[in-house]
Amino acid sequence: MPEIKRELYVDRLLSKRGNGKVKIITGIRRCGKSYLLSHLFKDRLLAEGVPANHILEIALDRREYADLRDPNCLYAWVLERLTDEAPTYLFIDEIQLSYKVRREGVVESRIAPEDRELAYISFYDVLNDLMMRPNLDIYVTGSNSRMLSKDIATNFRDRGTELRMFPLSFAEYYAMSGLEKADAWAEYVIWGGMPLAVLEKDEAERARYMSGLFEKVYVADVVERYGVEDGYLESLIDVVASAVGSLTNPSKLANTLNSVNHAGTTDKTVKKYLDALEDAFIFEKARRYDVKGKAYLDSPVKYYATDVGLRNARLGFRQIEETHLMENILYNELIRRGYAVDVGTVRYAETKDGKKTEKQHEIDFVVNLGTKKVYIQSAFQINDKEKRRQEILPLLKSGDFFKKIVVTSGSAKPHMDDNGIQYVGIIPFLLDENSIE
Repeated sequence: MPEIKRELYVDRLLSKRGNGKVKIITGIRRCGKSYLLSHLFKDRLLAEGVPANHILEIALDRREYADLRDPNCLYAWVLERLTDEAPTYLFIDEIQLSYKVRREGVVESRIAPEDRELAYISFYDVLNDLMMRPNLDIYVTGSNSRMLSKDIATNFRDRGTELRMFPLSFAEYYAMSGLEKADAWAEYVIWGGMPLAVLEKDEAERARYMSGLFEKVYVADVVERYGVEDGYLESLIDVVASAVGSLTNPSKLANTLNSVNHAGTTDKTVKKYLDALEDAFIFEKARRYDVKGKAYLDSPVKYYATDVGLRNARLGFRQIEETHLMENILYNELIRRGYAVDVGTVRYAETKDGKKTEKQHEIDFVVNLGTKKVYIQSAFQINDKEKRRQEILPLLKSGDFFKKIVVTSGSAKPHMDDNGIQYVGIIPFLLDENSIE
């Protein structure tokens, strides 16, 4: 079985080595976080001469380490193995399984309600203490952004750094597939980049595995971890999955569920479910940005599947529309590269026959590069003159001189038109890590 290298993430971990912070690897379950730490990163350290007994590994989802879910036991276990002053690496897998324990001798009833949290010891307390040891470099993985990335600022302050991991990008998939570029793309659009699915050669088994991830892992996780009811959660997943890249909001989704499934739900409940699906990294939300007004618009928004293969499996591989899936893959790639990505809205006035009307058009992606921006349109086909005009109109109406790119299907090499707009095929765009620089 071929090994998937994931060099990007190994290099990112190496760049953060010894920075005095807890390295927190987050991402959707089964995207390869554990393998990254326990094999790829570990092998690199061993190859550099780090002794094996100076790499401490704890997998909290395994029975042999269940006792270490108690943060006090975890702390004692680590200290017992710090036998000298040589650099030591601590890997903790699935850190969200660690639970809180009451501090010894504390009478909770004597503590003011707003301070009750201080009566408990959590893994944050333990890691904040351990990271002060100059010879210990700490790495943890987790699948729950609410417990990790959203709490970093308050619990680790500036002492934690997050590394977000994704399923295989198209470039990673192509590199290990052994296929021609066009064939690799055709496969990737259907199956996506979940590592174990990619390695499975039998398509029927691959489909069963991916469908099972939703039913036995993701939905179960969300129900258990966030306290949502299973009733209409799965229906909501299906609705969002079938409409990736379409503008929507909790109210619209609630109306759909109530109309089709007679759910009797509210936009407030749907919002809670959507937040849970985002926190579990199943879907990503892209907000709308008024390009000329330079302000965010609260509603509607777009949702994209973290992995198109999972999305397709969820829908029984019945809605394989390359136009929408290409847009989804493009969004994932931009996020994976570390960019902040919004959906652009361009408003402008148009006068026709002496009558002035307000127009609004969409730029698929406003990609933020610090103080700079790049505008990107995902246009599957622009062979028709009118279709090309529709795609570039919002770019021309943006009123600024930021770089503008139209990504089309296929393998067309980059070229530029008279308006300074660049055109490039999706395949070369995805294979060139610096394609928007």
